[in-house]
Amino acid sequence: MPEEPRSVPVIVGVGQVVDRPQDPTAGREPLALMDEAVRRGAEDAGGGRALLDAVDMLAVVNVVCHDYGDAPGLLADRLGIRPARTIYTTLGGNTPQSLVGHLCDEIAAARVGVAVVAGAEAWHTARSLGRAGKPAGWPHREPSQKPWGDGRPGVHEYEIRHGIGQPIVTYPMADNAFRAARGLGLEAHRRELAEFSARCAAIAARNPYAWFRDAKDAETLATVSPDNRMVGFPYPKFMNAILDVNQGAALVLASEASARRLGLAADRWVYPWATVDVTEHWFFKDRVDYHTLPGVRRAAAALFETAGVDVGAVRYLDLYSCFPIAPRLSAAMLGIAPDDPRPLTAAGALPWFGGPGNNYTTHAIATLVERLRADRDGTAVVHALGWNLTKHALGVYGGCLPARGWRRAGGPALQATVDALPHPAIATEANGPGTIETYTIVHGRDGAPERAPVIGRLDDGRRFLATIAGDATVLAALEREELVGRRGRVTHRDARNRFEVA
Repeated sequence: MPEEPRSVPVIVGVGQVVDRPQDPTAGREPLALMDEAVRRGAEDAGGGRALLDAVDMLAVVNVVCHDYGDAPGLLADRLGIRPARTIYTTLGGNTPQSLVGHLCDEIAAARVGVAVVAGAEAWHTARSLGRAGKPAGWPHREPSQKPWGDGRPGVHEYEIRHGIGQPIVTYPMADNAFRAARGLGLEAHRRELAEFSARCAAIAARNPYAWFRDAKDAETLATVSPDNRMVGFPYPKFMNAILDVNQGAALVLASEASARRLGLAADRWVYPWATVDVTEHWFFKDRVDYHTLPGVRRAAAALFETAGVDVGAVRYLDLYSCFPIAPRLSAAMLGIAPDDPRPLTAAGALPWFGGPGNNYTTHAIATLVERLRADRDGTAVVHALGWNLTKHALGVYGGCLPARGWRRAGGPALQATVDALPHPAIATEANGPGTIETYTIVHGRDGAPERAPVIGRLDDGRRFLATIAGDATVLAALEREELVGRRGRVTHRDARNRFEVA
């Protein structure tokens, strides 16, 4: 039976904003974008000022482009509200969905009546101001509480030493491993990436809140050119998340009782059904392999069982998409076939919709809310992630009241199961013959290959991190070959491992 209406959380309003000033230095700051997004959310719900005044919890997704300190306190002042509680998150693209799950828990327990999730970035303006030598002048207030969420550093010193900590390195490494595990050739892989990217770009082109709306075709997206230089093989620039945007979004949640008391129209409501959070082995070097996400596979199974949903029956998806590997690999873990006709994004995906720091999934949820308002029998699944395919949050949403009420899946038992999965021992100072597990070739801004990080196994099974020895000519030649599974020899010197391809 459904829970009592008073304890059922609903999303009553959503707001999105995109800021494209003629003069980029005149763009609005993130606080202003959040302010507008929240007000739009309140109007969208039909609640206006009365709804804003009823907010008793305000949660702000970590802003990357500027250190506001107490961002929720500053936003509350702008909105003229006095919530009893505020939250400011740690870094991580998983945080919007994790916040929704947390706020739904609080609403279901009758500890919160009305809550807001807000986030924004204004990198486009911040960088323009920096290039012009102008101070932003945006405020800072010392925070009064610790950030909410898992704030552990996402990169290990051993990874940093071998140039493997950046997302522009780790995500292409995962895509190369995913390709090799499926026996796909380099040219077939290029076509797959091009076709996937073009589908996403077309969706973004139809989204009024997207940053890029030019619907680049598959060949343009995949072809290396002066405007589309290779970044980390196999991704040229147009396949990388673009942070240089001014975008904001907000979600307004309430208990059914609060929504009814405020006179909010029920035909605007969308219901969160269930959520789950999980982390893979924390550091990239410790993953079971680089072509699966065992934590996501287990978490998704628990989520669908808890919500009483079959993934094949879900009508709408938005799977986190900072790089093309993320949604495609997540889809495989959720049990979605490669030829499934459903788009893996509703908003358009980060390289094409735009990459507003940690806040993309707030936009994705807002977009899915609109889909479910028009399709009351439909369900939607959101996936959000942080760090290097590390922190994951998934949610199920529906246009109607969930038969089982709001539920949280997983928990400590799920995480303990994932944490207990075995992983290879690490050879920090590696010497001897070995085999490449995965790799990428990183290019400089001039387009020339600069370095090639690899992850491999020694013959005794221990894993090593290294860089491939060779100049730009050697690296360019290697980019035309499949290196996963290639043999060679690793040598430790000057605090680093170097790999010579056989």
